[in-house]
Amino acid sequence: MRTLALTALFLSAMLSWAQAPNNPAALAPKPDPVATALVGRLDLERYKATIKGLTQFGDRRQGTARNRAAIDWIEEKLKSYGCTNTERIHYEYNPPATPANPNPANQSTIYGPGGSRRRGVRTSDSVNTDPMKQPDERIRELDREPMTPGPREEVYCTKIGATHPDEMYIVAAHMDGHGWNEAANDDGSGTALVMELARIFSSPDVQTERSIRFALWNNEETGTNGARAYVAQRKDLQGKESPAGSGKYPEPKWLGMIQHDMMLFDHGAPRKDGTMSPQQRPEADVNIEYQMTAKFADAAMLMAHTWQLANEKYATDYPANIGPHMTNTDSGPFQDVVAAISVREAERGAQIGNGWDPHHHQPTDVFTTFNDDDFRLGLNAAQTTLGAIAELTGAKMASLTAGGRN
Repeated sequence: MRTLALTALFLSAMLSWAQAPNNPAALAPKPDPVATALVGRLDLERYKATIKGLTQFGDRRQGTARNRAAIDWIEEKLKSYGCTNTERIHYEYNPPATPANPNPANQSTIYGPGGSRRRGVRTSDSVNTDPMKQPDERIRELDREPMTPGPREEVYCTKIGATHPDEMYIVAAHMDGHGWNEAANDDGSGTALVMELARIFSSPDVQTERSIRFALWNNEETGTNGARAYVAQRKDLQGKESPAGSGKYPEPKWLGMIQHDMMLFDHGAPRKDGTMSPQQRPEADVNIEYQMTAKFADAAMLMAHTWQLANEKYATDYPANIGPHMTNTDSGPFQDVVAAISVREAERGAQIGNGWDPHHHQPTDVFTTFNDDDFRLGLNAAQTTLGAIAELTGAKMASLTAGGRN
């Protein structure tokens, strides 16, 4: 049903363009007034402040006290925004040691199907495990405690749909990091984005027809274990009313999953000498990826185009680009269950995998590395997702009537 709705939304925009070929102003997709008003509640300084707040816990590495403290902090913030129905997923992470990987705590990147395209690699994309490469003694001390296997938790909260509480979109990011850093970009930038959307949609004057779940995964850096635990525990509960007749749906039917993973850095390819431009490249864009080999690839491709249209309507600075090689992110465990896309700074395999982000899993992934052009790229991703989700969930505001909708 929601695939048809996505199709209708996309085709409606295409039709409006076709009907006015000689009028450049008419060719632009027409924004929804409610979505526009909600996007206007995003603020660059507030987004930066949320990222900065996350960095107080260092890299938030899974299996540590700092990780658990960060989860508590995120939950407290979500509740303060009005998203008070917070819940946690509980699972175990006990990785086996192998001859190839005697220390499972230090896992390197593993590329998924159809996504790596590792050609013309100029710089490495590995995980820093040397604390002395972090020059800031304060950060070294924050990150000193090693990972301990055992119980894990991750937090989420839900905006309950007013007319279709049994259907929802999952808007997500991962809150853990590693590499002896502050994990400001990977993935403080995505976590802050999801938290900001939770804040806006939880405002008392905002109502949605369908539900939205704001999820902050753990254990992404060890192989998306947190997202996999969520899928394993919750997928068979979709759309089941509990208790019967209550009108409550603990796990509404999934309509789509949108992951946000590394939002800030698009400075282009490394130069021949391995150095990078200190500035965001003029053609920087928000990358929207789906996996073309996934069971729900067609629906995911359509959703990616819906996000691209939303970017044209609501993003203020940077355009969006679509790629079919989604990999190495928490949308992967969902891609054969529901339409799933990833929103990020650059293509995960062809660009980040080829060294386009020299701060990835490195000591330089700290708040002070990034400038306002970088943070604004993340804000544009937030504008894109907020606009798309507002449209798809039928968002309404008390101060606006439905008469201005399209």
